[in-house]
Amino acid sequence: MKIVTVRRISQVFFLLLFFWFCIVSTFGEHWWQLRGWPVNWFLQLDPLVHVGVMLTTQTVYAGLSWALVTTVLTIVLGRFFCGWVCPFGTLHHLFGYLGKRGRTLSRKAAVNAYQRGQSIKYYILIFLLSAAAGALMARAVRTAVALAASLWLLTAVTIAIVALTIFGLTNQLRKTGTILLALVGGWTLVGLLYSMEPMIGASLQTGLLDPIPLVYRSVNLVLLPLVDSASPTLSVTQRHYEGAWLIGTVFLGALLMNLRTPRFYCRYVCPLGAFYGVLSRFSLWRIGKRQDQCAQCQWCEADCEGGCEPTGTIRLPECVLCMNCLDQCGHGLISYQTAPSASGAIVSPDMSRRGFVVALASGIAAVPMVRLGGYTDQNWNPAVIRPPGALREADFLSRCIKCGQCMRICPTNIIQPAGLEAGLEGLWTPLLNFRVGTSGCQLNCIACSHVCPTAAIRPISLEEKLGRGVFAEPGPIRLGCAFVDHGRCLPWAMDKPCIVCQETCPVSPKAIFVREYYSPLRNGVAEVVRSNGSVLEIAGTSFQAAQLSTGDYFIRLTTDPTNTRRPIVDNADRVLAVDPRTPFGPELAIGSRIEIQVRLQRPQVDPKLCIGCGVCEHECPVSGKRAIRVSGENESRNKRRSLLL
Repeated sequence: MKIVTVRRISQVFFLLLFFWFCIVSTFGEHWWQLRGWPVNWFLQLDPLVHVGVMLTTQTVYAGLSWALVTTVLTIVLGRFFCGWVCPFGTLHHLFGYLGKRGRTLSRKAAVNAYQRGQSIKYYILIFLLSAAAGALMARAVRTAVALAASLWLLTAVTIAIVALTIFGLTNQLRKTGTILLALVGGWTLVGLLYSMEPMIGASLQTGLLDPIPLVYRSVNLVLLPLVDSASPTLSVTQRHYEGAWLIGTVFLGALLMNLRTPRFYCRYVCPLGAFYGVLSRFSLWRIGKRQDQCAQCQWCEADCEGGCEPTGTIRLPECVLCMNCLDQCGHGLISYQTAPSASGAIVSPDMSRRGFVVALASGIAAVPMVRLGGYTDQNWNPAVIRPPGALREADFLSRCIKCGQCMRICPTNIIQPAGLEAGLEGLWTPLLNFRVGTSGCQLNCIACSHVCPTAAIRPISLEEKLGRGVFAEPGPIRLGCAFVDHGRCLPWAMDKPCIVCQETCPVSPKAIFVREYYSPLRNGVAEVVRSNGSVLEIAGTSFQAAQLSTGDYFIRLTTDPTNTRRPIVDNADRVLAVDPRTPFGPELAIGSRIEIQVRLQRPQVDPKLCIGCGVCEHECPVSGKRAIRVSGENESRNKRRSLLL
């Protein structure tokens, strides 16, 4: 069997496996729904996820240890993940193949030629990792200063620069080493003069462009909901996601660019591919030539997926091990071997020192500049309500990779991708929107906390969520607190009876209670023209049939000093019927004036009991901007946002 055929089988297998994992990340009882499948396995294989979380948290997360497997295999085999495993890479490969069909050999070779722009992905990688490593760098400087080692380090840097200048290293190495040592020395000097940690932060933004979280997010929030709209098989109801158009545009745009240049995203954008490209310079096995002579037939160039120029001096960081060159070479010159290529090889990424420094400095500076808005501190947005188990906001942003797994698993479809509500660095992170979906956050559901691959939403138990057993003292997890908008609430603003929010409040005792208030109806004063005690005929106003028979309307005599109210049980145009058990007596004479009142049960929220589950907001009959809305105040994850002393 040809090696290319084996590669295609591997690609199809892992692509189907990926789609299967996305499908079974569905809450339900069917055999193809949530059943303990390792739905995060592709994320766990991603070393960029592992390195990013490690840099932002300065801890090693055991759940991501699978990334060591792909890292070691890359050092042994080269960029095998890109060409053999990556589901996003497989889709790019397919679209690139469709785009090349019908082109001549010379045209295929031209579009597959290496371009200087392919170095952009390395600058993106440096930017994202330096943004994640800012806090770690500040901590390292603080440690150096605390140990009084800074002066010694400056001395060592100076000696190293002099040594690099004097001794016979190549000009390239001398310049590169000088720049790096100068950066370290300058950073340390700044650490001596200023406290770095309040100024420098860490934010995990690799998930924006990392292909594995990107394809998870795109399939979970765009492709599968589109399938649901055609046939509600995967979900009971149609699932909706805010901003899905932008996620879908990025995904579709990345695929359609392959029609212009094969594997466009892999060549120019992919930070994971850049990470593997850096590792592949150490690979034991690699594509190379057995001998330097070449007929220059360009067959190997025509189907090269990485633009690594196998005809001449091969660029190892760009090779995705598609094996097309090995298969197409009719002269048997190209092989997969441990020996160096006979025509030489370029083992380092094509980056300039200036670009490296700019990307590094930009990534470090980007996080504190973005956080000047104060979205993680005093200027936090109360509309940002995180799922139960979410860490404090700064810690949450240092772990969330925006994969969309929690959004897919949520049975009520209330976990949504954020826009700019949490600032630029919170883009596509999960937040709760209680207007969409089928209900609020269900009391007996903890699915999102157990599917999160990086513990940005930490695993919790039902006992902890509900505040039972050993968690009784701290109480249940609060997502926020509900507030009644008196300007939109029907009983408060429009004298319309409504207790939907109180009835649907799921906690016990209920966090929403009501206070009764009797309000006169507009044009509700009338004159009695006939009465038999329980049936009154009136003049001066009229009503629709059965309009007042809901049990919320009452009649009182305007001259009654006891202010006794009798409930209306039925009505016609100008006829009112009260409960026969409480008829009017002789005090009701012809010509008496009565007042019709409505009993309003105005809702109040007890912040001690409200957990911010959002059921009340979802069920509120004011279908636009709800009359009762949950805000992030009083959430458990940050005591500074408490409403109570």
